[in-house]
Amino acid sequence: MNTDDAHGERDQKRTLVIRERSLPARPDEVGALIDSLGSRNDLLWPRDAWPSMRLDSGLDVGSAGGHGPIRYTVEAYDPARRVRFRFTAPRGFNGTHEFDVVPSGEHATLRHVIDMRLAGLARLSWPAVYSPLHDALIEDALDRAESALGVGAGQRRRWSPRVRALRRVLGRPGLRRTR
Repeated sequence: MNTDDAHGERDQKRTLVIRERSLPARPDEVGALIDSLGSRNDLLWPRDAWPSMRLDSGLDVGSAGGHGPIRYTVEAYDPARRVRFRFTAPRGFNGTHEFDVVPSGEHATLRHVIDMRLAGLARLSWPAVYSPLHDALIEDALDRAESALGVGAGQRRRWSPRVRALRRVLGRPGLRRTR
C-alpha cells in the first residue's frame, strides 16, 4: 500500500525550499529582525519592492494575514528565534513557511524554509510563477537583513529576467521597484 494514500496525500508533491544567509551579527540581533515582521517598523520584509506582509494580530499565534495572494496564519512563534506560518491560500499550498535564527557562536544564520505539499493547480503554478518570485523576494529579505544589521555589501541582487518578466505580466500594485 502506498503510504501517501493512507494519509490522503496522493497527488500531492512535496516541496522543500531552504534559503539562508550567514550574518556576522549576534543571534539576538538577527532574532530582532524576525520579531519586527509584519509591524510598522518591519526590518526584514522587503516591502519597498513586494506586497507588504500584514498580520491582523502581529506575530501572535493564530494571527491571520499574508502578502499579496499568499495567505497564512501564525502557527508558532518563539521570540527572537523563530516564526512559522501555515498557508491558507492559494488553494493547493498545504504546509508552512518559516524564518528562524540558527546560532553559530557569536554569529547567526537567518534561514527561511518552505515545507509544503502541492495539490491540484498549485503543482503547476508553484514552479511556473510562485517559486521564482518567492526566491527573489526571500533574497531581497536577506539583503534587507544585511542592510538593517549594517553588514554585507548593502546592495540588492539583480532579479532574473524571468522574475522581471513575471512582475511585468502580473503588474500588481505594491511592486514598485524595477531592476
